[in-house]
Amino acid sequence: MHWLILIVAGLLEVGWAVGLKYTEGFTRPLPTAGTVLAMVLSMFLLGLAMKTLPVGTAYAVWVGIGVVGTAVAGVFLLGEAVHWLKAVSLLLIVVGIVGLKMSAAAD
Repeated sequence: MHWLILIVAGLLEVGWAVGLKYTEGFTRPLPTAGTVLAMVLSMFLLGLAMKTLPVGTAYAVWVGIGVVGTAVAGVFLLGEAVHWLKAVSLLLIVVGIVGLKMSAAAD
């Protein structure tokens, strides 16, 4: 259950990271409110997940989901360029996240 909470926290991190772009420097009230709400919920859920998951693993997975998800969202939502090196780098992050999950399961 805590892994599911951590995944949701990571997806909310993607939401607030992308949301920052839409706040236009926190000058747009509705996107700003949504971004701040996503930040608070993401941190809250990360804290819940850390009750049972190792701190290093939980934080790294949370950040990894955020990095990969934000980069993918940037491509699809914001028209950011995709370079093969960027794709390979993101794939390596995904491999790292899976490795951390597997190592935590072995503990």
